[in-house]
Amino acid sequence: MHHQSIAFKPLQSPFPPRLHPPNAIPSRRLFPLHLNTTAYSPCSASSCRSFHIPLPTHPPRSLPSSNSTKNAALKTVDIATLGNLCVDIVLNVPKLPPSSKGARKAIMEQLSSSPPDKQYWEAGGNCNVAIAAARLGLNCITIGYVGNEIYGKFLLDVLRDEGIRMVGMNEEADVVNSPSASHQTLLCWVLVDPLQKHGFCSPADFFEEPAFSWMSTLSEEVKRGIKRSRILFCNGYDFDELCPGLIMSAVDYAIEAGTSVFFDPGPRGKSLLRGTVEEQKALRHFLRMSDVLLLTSDEAESVTGIANPILAGQELLRTGVRTKWVVVKMGPRGSILITTSNITCASAFKVKVMDTVGCGDSFVAAIAFGFIHNIPLVTTLAFANAVGAATAMGCGAGRNVAALKQVVELMEAPNLNEDDEFWNELLGEHLDSQEVTFLSKMILNGSNGRMNRVTFQKAVSELLPKLKSSQLEGTLSC
Repeated sequence: MHHQSIAFKPLQSPFPPRLHPPNAIPSRRLFPLHLNTTAYSPCSASSCRSFHIPLPTHPPRSLPSSNSTKNAALKTVDIATLGNLCVDIVLNVPKLPPSSKGARKAIMEQLSSSPPDKQYWEAGGNCNVAIAAARLGLNCITIGYVGNEIYGKFLLDVLRDEGIRMVGMNEEADVVNSPSASHQTLLCWVLVDPLQKHGFCSPADFFEEPAFSWMSTLSEEVKRGIKRSRILFCNGYDFDELCPGLIMSAVDYAIEAGTSVFFDPGPRGKSLLRGTVEEQKALRHFLRMSDVLLLTSDEAESVTGIANPILAGQELLRTGVRTKWVVVKMGPRGSILITTSNITCASAFKVKVMDTVGCGDSFVAAIAFGFIHNIPLVTTLAFANAVGAATAMGCGAGRNVAALKQVVELMEAPNLNEDDEFWNELLGEHLDSQEVTFLSKMILNGSNGRMNRVTFQKAVSELLPKLKSSQLEGTLSC
């Protein structure tokens, strides 16, 4: 792992991390997946019948209508990410900066005085989701803004090399050559101390308004990108760049176009709850109108006030208008996928963790894969846990997120971090009221009342051969 080392006045305490992740030296994908968008399409109920696992699958994702049927025929992109495009610059420091805003700003200005060598740059933010999804064989675009400087050109090169197209959100013709800070690519300085702890510092931390507050409407090109996508992925850090009204207009247009909305509030969810009236309104809109919500257990508690992650997920389903899935990330415990009819749980993998940055983004990409291909819920969770774990075994995100080869190796010899006491306590009160499916490393499948235990081998028995085959063929489809 190569980081540039810098020295400045010793600093005493770390400041709170942001979502933008630290990254290491680029490593290319081992099995590039180049998809022809005209030939590649998500599985329909009939074309996915090769998945014969007798397990619960998710309910229909939207109410049928003539308009949604017409829109479905136009979908040539699997995932579009909205905003949150930045360049991470990873540097070694003797100590992490203090938490005070002034000290962090001084450090950032010192770091920004001259660009470090390009080998320390990495794609960050929502680029992580797009790259992870592309390496799973999904056709991706990123919708956002980058400036016409060295950082913006670097980001565009990275995305192009990964087979990801960018749809620019430029609103004015003269923006391209503007020297204004509000028209430049966002940077995130990722500082790593000798203990491999990370600190994050970005110019966006010090803006009074969203970085690109000059954007007020969706361009026709952006609308076309959303309309052609099966999923629009948004996260809480979109609010650092885009005005709440513009973000809500993208969500509303996605719904009108028959595009499913994925939302991960991230750590920003808590501050949005205490934010401006417009931010609070936008957050409530996301929580009600998203098809899939992805949160950590802490984030689920923040937005619902309910500590139990299953009860919190059920509350989000109850108050949601369009919500089909609530996915709760439990860190080293695993993950939970909650629908109106089923609770699905999967323990995490035991792996040697090098860096947890990018794990959540990789996990999102695999959840999207399962959603698009109508894969059984327990298979989707098993796959997502494997993709997240494979990324944790590497250093950083961006071009360092897991390659398909690493994911397959984990799935071929799974070592699950099962904690029966934890799961029994968490699930006990739900066994009498709702069907529960639990991924297990036990030799035999079976059920205990409403608890349906499924072995990992059974859950991935039809997906894994397809993943292995795709390594050689360069394609991945149902």
